[in-house]
Amino acid sequence: MNRIAMPSRKLTAFALPALLMLSACGEAEVDYGEPPLAGATIGGPFELTNSVGETVRWADFAGQYRIVYFGYAYCPDVCPTDVQRTIQGLNQFAEAKPELAAKITPVFITIDPERDTQEVVGEFAAAFSEDLIGLTGTPEQIAAAADAFKVFYSKGEVTENGGYLMNHSDISYLFGPDGEPLATLPKDEGADAVTAELAKWVN
Repeated sequence: MNRIAMPSRKLTAFALPALLMLSACGEAEVDYGEPPLAGATIGGPFELTNSVGETVRWADFAGQYRIVYFGYAYCPDVCPTDVQRTIQGLNQFAEAKPELAAKITPVFITIDPERDTQEVVGEFAAAFSEDLIGLTGTPEQIAAAADAFKVFYSKGEVTENGGYLMNHSDISYLFGPDGEPLATLPKDEGADAVTAELAKWVN
């Protein structure tokens, strides 16, 4: 498996002013209007397996905000970078708003069940956060989940040594407590942008 960089929980100099604003006493709430994905048909029931072989369903997260990312553990660059920035953003949000961050469950779902066994997704998730839930399943289960979450993926060309890359959507979705889609998290802009987006919609 690729070496995974551990996310730092330290706040960056750029994030600190924003987080101080988040923590300010008596701060007036800002009305951001409707979430960007309000009313979208993204997400839905699935039945997958976690790192210890337990069946996990979408309904199990009822009452929790959910961050959902589809990727694969053997990804050499994009997936670990995306997950790291997302978790760093979540950690920064937790520094400022621990009671709200406790309502968020981050979930990683593989699109490469051929290689990403229970143990592999567990190891991948644990490299970033003890709170990140890694899920896998049969090819049919993964296909059904990806379809429900509007995620594209396909297997790349297999090399002589049997290795291959996966082509896939790289979106970090934020869902509300009832499983409703709220927004995508701007991980491409860095952890601070993720923190700011969480602050808009998690309440």
